[in-house]
Amino acid sequence: MSLTAGIVGLPNVGKSTLFNAITKAGVEAANYPFATIDPNVGVVEVPDRRLQAISSVIPPQKIIPTTFEFTDIAGIVKGASKGEGLGNKFLSNIREVDAICHVVRCFDDENITHVDGRVDPIEDIETINLELILADLESIDKRITRVEKLARLKDKEAVMELNILTRLKDALEHNQMANSVEFNKEEEPIVRGLFLLTRKPMLYVANIGEEDVANPTDNPYLSQVQALAESQGAQVVPVCASLEEEIAVLDDEEKALFLEEYDMEESGLDKLIQAAYSLLGLGTYFTAGEKEVRAWTFKKGMKAPQAAGVIHTDFERGFIRAETVSFDDLMASGSMAKAKENGLYRSEGKEYVVQDGDIMLFRFNV
Repeated sequence: MSLTAGIVGLPNVGKSTLFNAITKAGVEAANYPFATIDPNVGVVEVPDRRLQAISSVIPPQKIIPTTFEFTDIAGIVKGASKGEGLGNKFLSNIREVDAICHVVRCFDDENITHVDGRVDPIEDIETINLELILADLESIDKRITRVEKLARLKDKEAVMELNILTRLKDALEHNQMANSVEFNKEEEPIVRGLFLLTRKPMLYVANIGEEDVANPTDNPYLSQVQALAESQGAQVVPVCASLEEEIAVLDDEEKALFLEEYDMEESGLDKLIQAAYSLLGLGTYFTAGEKEVRAWTFKKGMKAPQAAGVIHTDFERGFIRAETVSFDDLMASGSMAKAKENGLYRSEGKEYVVQDGDIMLFRFNV
């Protein structure tokens, strides 16, 4: 599934360093604003320990994880919604992503210039969010101008849309994100069609210093970000971008030793990838056999035929049934044969809603 999370933030907060670590792509991370002019897209593997566990029960020739896309978008500055810096270009790039990972600087370093001359994560967040709000407000105002004419003619759809636009405008003018406004099922398709920046799912990436990795909760900047995120119902992932960039080039054995040295169970990037994946409501199902054990991304709530279509459109078009066992049931049984013997291997039809961790074999005919 081609869903992507955009990495945004003020200049010099560590976005490009983080992106380097995510993709091992060596994106320029110069110490000045606008070092990254064109958005960079990187594909990363989604870490999932279940792959190895399934492979221990069903030994394959190869293991294939599922993937996820991140887009590195250059720094936004105050006035971006009015074209300041390289604002309009980057706001349009944000509009194209499905979720936003907002990187916030939570470390002190006199050698790395802050665009405003001081470290204040809350003000940084407010700067970015305000630019997104202003861009949405401009979009809403233009739409209202077009819809009002039809609404005066008592066009039913136009009247509904104008009501939606008016409620959104009121929220945005009070510096509230569009996602703070609730809509019913009938209104939701109209809202989605507006492609508003502040309706996108968002999580905060707190870029902490290396000295805070062992005990990130001791970082006062992180505590501020967590309190703000909690008020918004958002998630915070603490990451030391410079350290993660070092980890990214290590092999598995070296990485394990590195994490042990810093008393980390998993890297911050692994946590970020999993958080971004979850933010978009994505889940993973598996296919398993002698040739390969493979992870597949699906949108939670998908029924079996649509999930089968993730592999190939023919699977969805000719869907007959899905033979399924949950990850937990397979592990508890110890083998596929035992799972079948225990009645845990099921045959599911077209209405089955696929669950995260399902191990599936699709039967189809085209």
